[in-house]
Amino acid sequence: MNFFGLILGIIIVLVIGLSHSLIIKGEYYWGTKWWLWLLIAGLAFLLGSLLVKSDLLSGIFGIISFCLFWGITELFKQKQRVEKGWFPKNPKRKQMEHG
Repeated sequence: MNFFGLILGIIIVLVIGLSHSLIIKGEYYWGTKWWLWLLIAGLAFLLGSLLVKSDLLSGIFGIISFCLFWGITELFKQKQRVEKGWFPKNPKRKQMEHG
């Protein structure tokens, strides 16, 4: 039996779920100014996916990489959702940004 597809499917669901939570919490605490960290991490995982010998690990790194890239776009969409009132604003973040 080949469990490769099953494992990747489970990883995809877990990574997408975690990415979703990461973006919502990240926007709440740091706004959109941390998007560059998502890009750097995404590029690191992309490079890792190209360099590892294991097909499974390469696939997992690739999935994480592109979820982080997609997370950048979702981060800015999340900011818009907060501005529309669909998600709560962090009342302390204004102080953190200015002081």
